[in-house]
Amino acid sequence: DLQPLTPDPSPREGKGSMRWRPIHDTPMSISIAIAVAGGHGSLPSFLLTINRVEHENQPLTPDPSPREGEGSMRWCLSLRYTFRNCLTDTAYPATMMGMSIYVELRIRGPMDELWHLTQVPDQHVRWDLRFTDIQYLPRPDESQPQQFLYATRIGFGLAIEGRGETVGQHDGKNGERTSALKFWSDDPKSLIREGAGYWRYVPTSDGLRFFTSYDYRVRFGLLGRVLDRCLFRPLLGWATAWSFDRLRLWIEQGIDPAVSMQRSLVHLIARVGVACVWIYHGAVPKLLYQHADELAMMQQAGIAEATAPVALQALGWGEVIFGLAMLLLHRQRWHFGFTILVMIAALIGVALQSPQYLVAAFNPVSLNVLMIALSMIGLLVSHALPYARRCLRCPPKEKA
Repeated sequence: DLQPLTPDPSPREGKGSMRWRPIHDTPMSISIAIAVAGGHGSLPSFLLTINRVEHENQPLTPDPSPREGEGSMRWCLSLRYTFRNCLTDTAYPATMMGMSIYVELRIRGPMDELWHLTQVPDQHVRWDLRFTDIQYLPRPDESQPQQFLYATRIGFGLAIEGRGETVGQHDGKNGERTSALKFWSDDPKSLIREGAGYWRYVPTSDGLRFFTSYDYRVRFGLLGRVLDRCLFRPLLGWATAWSFDRLRLWIEQGIDPAVSMQRSLVHLIARVGVACVWIYHGAVPKLLYQHADELAMMQQAGIAEATAPVALQALGWGEVIFGLAMLLLHRQRWHFGFTILVMIAALIGVALQSPQYLVAAFNPVSLNVLMIALSMIGLLVSHALPYARRCLRCPPKEKA
């Protein structure tokens, strides 16, 4: 039986030296830790080769116990899946590369369908926002890793290209499946230099747990790391989560990914358009300038001349706050219904109290009708949209 190993905490002389000792008696499970003392404050590189491991996968984590010597580091790696042996040369510690991206979603559907839609390149690119093209390369030997080319169009006729390997697949107990890969790009436009990750499929009582974790190195030095941490990594994580939910809608409700994208864009345009009108008409003619026509309509509606400016300011703030709420609470649908009702009521009110404005060059008829139409479009397409927030972004804590 194989016993897991851990570094002996007692220091040894010499750089790069290692010592191993068993930590418990669980059979068929191996844990490996590598201690490397890097000279002159430089970061050490890691080369790992794992040939036989079992049980559940665990991420690479730093060993908290210190070692003597400047620049020294210790890392603990728990590897429990046969597929992990193919992450050789790319299983980097998360703390060396930045926070890894984790996305998990529950999907009510059959395992074979989910596997097909995520493992076949032509199907994969239909739902994954991160890629516009994936092509498998010829493989002379089935025992060799499956290499592929990927591309992502970024507009203006430009695309970022890279390569990857599906470096292992594993069918575990209880029908679980795992697929691992590594990827890299020599494209000078690509922020990502190289990386690795995995997908895991776990059957549950009500469907499947589908989750991924991946990490990567970036180019362009300090500038690249700052850009990645502040912008690129959050955007990539959001795109992964949004794509997972678009895949869920495809499997659970039969909504084609192209339709989900179309609905999302229409919903975005409608929501931003309506919200901007609310904010503009609250801020400019009511708060900043207090236009004479706005004050006149307030007085014709029965508000005293002395209190009309205060009432107009209150109305302006209400419109601005409502417009901002539409942008921030973008999953709420009631904003569209409320807008429709208010626009109808306002149009009726102007027709009764200030009919002269109905024939003006810029009048409430055209504005309110367009607001009603745009709100109805937003209301109609806001059903069954993919949202990144439906996904877990951190691994769930295991129950004790």
